[in-house]
Amino acid sequence: MQKHKRAARAAEPAEGAAAEQRAKKLKAARRIIGWTLAVLILLFVDLVTKQLAQEYLKPMLPAGVDFLPGFIDFRYTENDAIAFGIGSGNRPFMICVTVVTCLFIIGIVWLTLTFFRDRPGARYTLAFIEAGAIGNLVDRLALGYVRDFLDMSAFRPFAVFDSQFNFGVCNVADYFITAGAVVFFFMLIFIGPDAVFPLKKSWREEAKRREEEQRGEERRKQEEKDAKA
Repeated sequence: MQKHKRAARAAEPAEGAAAEQRAKKLKAARRIIGWTLAVLILLFVDLVTKQLAQEYLKPMLPAGVDFLPGFIDFRYTENDAIAFGIGSGNRPFMICVTVVTCLFIIGIVWLTLTFFRDRPGARYTLAFIEAGAIGNLVDRLALGYVRDFLDMSAFRPFAVFDSQFNFGVCNVADYFITAGAVVFFFMLIFIGPDAVFPLKKSWREEAKRREEEQRGEERRKQEEKDAKA
């Protein structure tokens, strides 16, 4: 009887460790599924809006639909280049752009699964960037060009400086990428205890506590190493 009790007590830590490991795997799976669903939903939105623009705006060319005069209109274009027409007609350059885009998409997945797996805000801003990049890549691979329809050429934010710069014609994927990148870098710099300059006092205190714990762990390991020597 005593042997059975001792065996049961010895098995408890192993069972607890196994249960904790299962919980971690389940949590990781939920993170991956949630992020993947977010990317797919955003990608669906992008591709549907492009298809609608092609069906309803393309037949109206060269006219479009005035939506917010002086800011944004709906006007269909097919862009065989990258932003601001860079690389138009240059096939080798666009092949390089496509390869870099594929590597970029893979890199975002890697970042999501490693550095930002425990930072949901950063993960989901990366989902916006990922969906935008995939959406434009799908167009480029399937059609040889990207379908744009959000005309912001009338919006000249730097006109006060006599600048002719404007945002041209873009699409929903471009907004996903731009907004996602802006929010992502803002979060990296200011949001959470892992930020470069945490805004909240509680985040700064948490960052300091983690740093002290890490230093303590490093000292402990060094002391163990010295004792063995």
